[in-house]
Amino acid sequence: MTALGTALLGIGIVDAPLLYIALGLSVVDLAYLILRRPTRRWIATVGIAIVAGVVVAAAVWFVTVTLADVFGVSPGRDVFLWFAATCAAVAVAVVNLARSRRRRKIIAAVSVVLFLCTGVLAINASFGLNRTIGSLFGVGTEPAIALQPVPEASPSGTPAPVVPLYRSWVPPADLPAAGTTGSQVIPNTISGFTSRPAGIYLPPAALVADAPALPLVILMMGQPGNPDPSFIAATLDRDAAAHGGLAPIVIVADQLGNPDSDPLCLDTPNYGNAETFLTQDVVNWARVNLNIINEPRYWTIAGYSNGGQCAISLAAKHPDLFSNVIDISGEEFAGSEIAGTVLADVFHGDQAAYDAVKPENLLAARKFSDTTAVFTVGSNDSNFIPGQKRMSAAAAAAGMSVTYWESPNGGHVLPALTDGLDEAFSIMYPRLGLSAG
Repeated sequence: MTALGTALLGIGIVDAPLLYIALGLSVVDLAYLILRRPTRRWIATVGIAIVAGVVVAAAVWFVTVTLADVFGVSPGRDVFLWFAATCAAVAVAVVNLARSRRRRKIIAAVSVVLFLCTGVLAINASFGLNRTIGSLFGVGTEPAIALQPVPEASPSGTPAPVVPLYRSWVPPADLPAAGTTGSQVIPNTISGFTSRPAGIYLPPAALVADAPALPLVILMMGQPGNPDPSFIAATLDRDAAAHGGLAPIVIVADQLGNPDSDPLCLDTPNYGNAETFLTQDVVNWARVNLNIINEPRYWTIAGYSNGGQCAISLAAKHPDLFSNVIDISGEEFAGSEIAGTVLADVFHGDQAAYDAVKPENLLAARKFSDTTAVFTVGSNDSNFIPGQKRMSAAAAAAGMSVTYWESPNGGHVLPALTDGLDEAFSIMYPRLGLSAG
């Protein structure tokens, strides 16, 4: 990709000039389209167009969100209002195509595109998860990160510290004020799974000479979604600032490959060996390339939404790798939003095989005496609260040390993710030896 292409894809679209410019142009354009000679016929035409646009928006919303439950969760009032406003504006532009001069027709046609683009940007800003043009289209814009040399370790890897790290760590004078993010391609040597470059976060303590081995977090985002490290970096930079630069090293792994597909974090003929990629390729790469403590007690598997289901499932299957799990607004089980389709397409109608990989059943199959689990969800996320409560209860029954927490009015969008990360790491820091209990 050229430097210009990278720069364009990296343009911010949330709380950024592009969004406000688009909104401003749309308001001016809409005013122009409405302000014609105010005859009764024109006033009635504009009024009917606006009402028709809102009615169409409401009908589409009812069919896709209420009846078909296409998104698995209500996108929320703000998203509906932006959708309705976009449809109404487009309707006003369309009626300007009739009985008008050529210049007005051209402006009306261009306005349709402008209003649709503005609506997409505004709706995206309501979710807040796609921060750049690139992330909106599933294209990563993080530059390749420069990894620090990994100290030579024993064949079994860097052992756990004798005392908690926060007690032995003395921040050097040149400690950076914040960590750094970037991307790395993780080879799919064993799995063959096609993934996008992983996001990487290195905390301040990892960026100094003679850096200590640090805990590892493997995080997975939602679907559709991107392996974007910026959200967890914001949380951990704040935590690191309060704890002498200490924070975990993070891999934001891509469990999807194609953001429009859900591989279920399983090994399947349909979507490839996603589970093997995460538990072998990613893990092996981390051991060789990152200065991490090679001990399950200091490893955390984490995820949001689709990634949350992946996190609790992998924690239940692989306690030899992960002794900590963070499940933020997670799906209750793989493919829970389209269970009938998954049962038919992936498991070929074998309900027992499908049930066997559901995390509630995985948790019931063994005891976890030294696993810490944090489950979070938006307090108004009615579609996901019941599942998170069941998951936290199942984890507690399996012996995990469990925290269940609801983000005040976090919904299933950005506040649920950021609040969930903040709460989860306030619990994980003492567990990982990064702060006093």
